[in-house]
Amino acid sequence: MNRFPKAWRRAPLALLAIWLSACSPATNDPVPADTGVAADKPAAASTYAMEDFTRLRKFDAHVHANSSDRALLDQAEADGFEVLSINVDYPAFPPVAEQHAAALTLAEADPARFHWAATFTMQGYGTPAWSARIGSELAQAVGQGAKAVKVWKNIGMVERDADGRLLRIDDPGLAPLAEHVQALGVPLIVHQGEPHNCWLPLEHMTTENDRQYFANHPEYHMYLQPEMPGYEELMAARDRFLAAHPQLPVVGAHLASLEWDVDRLAAFLDRFPTATVDLAARMAQVQHQSVRDHERVREFFIRYQDRLLYGTDLTQGPDADPAEFRAQAAEVWRSDWRYLATGQTQRIDTIDADVPGLALPREVIDRIYWNNAARVFGLADAAAAAAD
Repeated sequence: MNRFPKAWRRAPLALLAIWLSACSPATNDPVPADTGVAADKPAAASTYAMEDFTRLRKFDAHVHANSSDRALLDQAEADGFEVLSINVDYPAFPPVAEQHAAALTLAEADPARFHWAATFTMQGYGTPAWSARIGSELAQAVGQGAKAVKVWKNIGMVERDADGRLLRIDDPGLAPLAEHVQALGVPLIVHQGEPHNCWLPLEHMTTENDRQYFANHPEYHMYLQPEMPGYEELMAARDRFLAAHPQLPVVGAHLASLEWDVDRLAAFLDRFPTATVDLAARMAQVQHQSVRDHERVREFFIRYQDRLLYGTDLTQGPDADPAEFRAQAAEVWRSDWRYLATGQTQRIDTIDADVPGLALPREVIDRIYWNNAARVFGLADAAAAAAD
């Protein structure tokens, strides 16, 4: 059984009522009075406003539709989104086969708006049949329309080899996975490790929801589990895997688990030119940094505008109330738009701060919200959408 629930995701209604949020360096300094917001705001014509939100084409590159109910699709249509629903081998989700079936149902219902990513199980890993099985299953999934393949953090933190040792993603037995995915011409979505807060003492955590969760669930607090892999161990294994497969297109889920430091994330993107990263469930970590150094974060988004994918980690479980889920999705999408696209200030309770928006230029927003996803996931009109 998986010891590591998704405590950090954005409030899946049927799973965990927790907002995912900020992980940052091991400090707990108060927010300075000077937030560093530039006095010369961008001209209004160069940025979008809240009233532009529903009229623009947008893509949420990280959701989980674990039900064939149309609530996610209906809200996406209302708000101008296409979505990528990612299957995950996660015990708190329905079995992978059921996630796969739900994805096919929703894709058939609205193929222009609903896209999905396949995954695989580790059953039989270490046997000659394993590589052949996943190669066949992933080829079939891509043939059915899958736009990517997901590898999850159970590799690194849960799965063990025949001798009882934790597997790392750079284990030689996983090389065929990279080869299969590269041959299929789709990206590998890589999620390795917990948020950085998980390895910090409670008093150094940067979000209140993380602090409360790990205080109540010390068994999942890696700071208290020295026998488990450390944060840097997991990042190093991930980086060795990417270095061993330099032509493999990858998406680093959750800002490649480097959400706590945009400078560290920039170095990752510089090192791995085939990588992009999604913002799913890590917006508060970015906001935590921007209330301290607004221009540093804003400049990161502008410099790496071609490498960032908007995403949320919204999760619609089988028992989710459709109306409640739609309201949640609408709130999340609008809050993120307010932060990224406008200069408006909003209260972010999980970091206990009033957060000014980044007011990113329109062309940056266009890339983060649509053009990059069109390119990375090979959408039908990718060439036209991504053209400058």
